[in-house]
Amino acid sequence: MDKSHHILSASLEDYLEAIYLIIKEKKAVRAKDIAKRLGVSNASVTGALRTLSKRGLIHYAPYDVISLTEKGNAVAEDIVRRHEILKEFFVKALAVPEELADEAACKMEHGIPQEIIDRFVHFIKLLESCPLSRKGLLDDLKKQFDGDNDISTCEHCNKGGGPDGN
Repeated sequence: MDKSHHILSASLEDYLEAIYLIIKEKKAVRAKDIAKRLGVSNASVTGALRTLSKRGLIHYAPYDVISLTEKGNAVAEDIVRRHEILKEFFVKALAVPEELADEAACKMEHGIPQEIIDRFVHFIKLLESCPLSRKGLLDDLKKQFDGDNDISTCEHCNKGGGPDGN
């Protein structure tokens, strides 16, 4: 995929992501839909739409329905994919509540390199397929995050593979 979206600011990526998600929900996007979703003014939306249009990412004319170009759709799909992977990592690997995971993913999705995203994907797959994780490793990890910071309560560590080498 063309990585030209890396020249987009986080704000423009948010607009592109919002357009993509609204299209998935409603099929048609207007500037007011974007303003409502992002909690910004109509003037801010208009400025962003003009910029995205100049960059060949959307089809835009004032008071008309907004659509993504092929390039814009590919960039938006990549942004959404990064967001979903980060959120999944926070929820599954770190036991972060979904709403907080979503907020954090939104903040981090913009600058994180693809190589790191790929490592998150592999880590999640390992957690889901590793026999240790099926035996409660993730539950033990969640207990640690929920305030039981005493590593001696970890069943896996106490079975001989703990941090002190037992």
